[in-house]
Parts: sequence; C-alpha cells; structure tokens
Amino acid sequence: MSDRVLILGGTQEATELARALAGKPGVETISSLAGRTRRPAEIPGTLRRGGFGGAGGLEAYLRREGIRVVVDATHPYAEAISAHAAAACEGAAVPRIALHRAPWTQATGERWIVAADADAAARALPGLGRRVLLTIGSRGLEPFLRVPELRYVVRSIEAPEPAPEADRVTLLLARGPFDIEGERRLLESHAIDVLVSKNAGGRAAYPKIAAARTLGIPVVMIARPPPPPGERVDSVAAALSWVEERLASD
Repeated sequence: MSDRVLILGGTQEATELARALAGKPGVETISSLAGRTRRPAEIPGTLRRGGFGGAGGLEAYLRREGIRVVVDATHPYAEAISAHAAAACEGAAVPRIALHRAPWTQATGERWIVAADADAAARALPGLGRRVLLTIGSRGLEPFLRVPELRYVVRSIEAPEPAPEADRVTLLLARGPFDIEGERRLLESHAIDVLVSKNAGGRAAYPKIAAARTLGIPVVMIARPPPPPGERVDSVAAALSWVEERLASD
C-alpha cells in the first residue's frame, strides 16, 4: 500500500514538491486546491479541488484516506486553511509541516509602509499617491475601493467577482514570473505612484518591488499573518527531506 502525502497547495512550491515526489516508489501524492484558480498549473498525482468543511472535515478526511503526512504549502496569507490543517493534524495525529517561502526584506533605497492587513493598507494610501497598482490577488479589494478619489490598476491571475467599477479600475490579467524592465514599463505607462503588495516572498513577483525602488515609488506592504504553531521550512528541498524522513520512520 502506498504512503499517501497530502499537499495543501495553490503555490509554485506546492507544485514543485508534487513533481519532486512524483514517481517515488510507494508514495502517492494528493494535491488539494481551494478551487479559486480556475486554470492551475499542471500537477502530477491526484488533484483534489474544493474545501474540506473546516478542521473537523479535514480531520475526518485524513483518517478516511489514510494520509501519512501533510504539507501545508498554501499561500502564507491563507490563514483559515492553515489553522484548520494544524487543528486537524493534531486531532488525527498526522505529522504536518508548513512550506512557505521566506518573506522579502526591505532593501536600501526602498520606501515601505508596512500595514497589518488590507484595511490598514487602504487607510495608508491617501497622501502617498493617487494612481495605485494593486497586486494582492482578485479578492479583498473592497477596502481599497472605499477610499475616494483613487484610481487603481488591479493585476491578478483571475478576474475579481463581482467586477469592480470600470471608471476607477483597470484590470490586468497576468501570471508571473515577471521581470524588472517589464514591471518598470507597467508602472510608467499607467503613471503609478504607489504600489500595494502582499509580502509573498520568492523571485517571481519581486521585480515589481525592485522596479518601484528604481522609480522612487512607495510600497504599501501588507504583512503576513502569524502562522499557527508547528514545524516550518522555506524551501521545497527541505520539505522533501522532511517528507522522506517521516515516511521512512516506520
């Protein structure tokens, strides 16, 4: 019988881990996506979409499916599923590790205004600029749209639902990775004078931060929420080693 590994995914690291585990003898991977991205990258192994019904539903799933280990490789801002995973794994006595890439740190010459959440980020915008590039995904736009007299360029993989007011929002659908020259052209062509970003970490989305620095554009950086207690790694290689060690422990 195969050892079943549940990867709570939706990130590049989750896909890379599934690929690294693909074809390993005696290992079966199940990648679970929340279903928000309609066109996810190709992922080897079994793909599951949709929620579990909270921590209790996830715990029942772990027991029913005989999951040996869980890797929480969700987005570092996916607070609910991470909390549910921690509670479910504790209840089912299933080892769990969080795989979240390291956050960015402010570089010399960058002007960051760190905000605790989207509401705080929206409140920080007046006085910083009037044309805002929002790169926080397709959800959570409401606090920004409540700020009067600002115009937004919203870049996300999926279109927001419901669609925001066209007279205040320009929508750009794009998937990274991006490069610094392209990001600089984007900022200049839309006359952006302030950037709002989540601290996603990694190389693929960082060029917008570097481009903002070269143009002297301030960045409102939404801080990561505190993760639930438990083991954490920030690389696919470290997560792979952890999985292999746990599966070999019996």
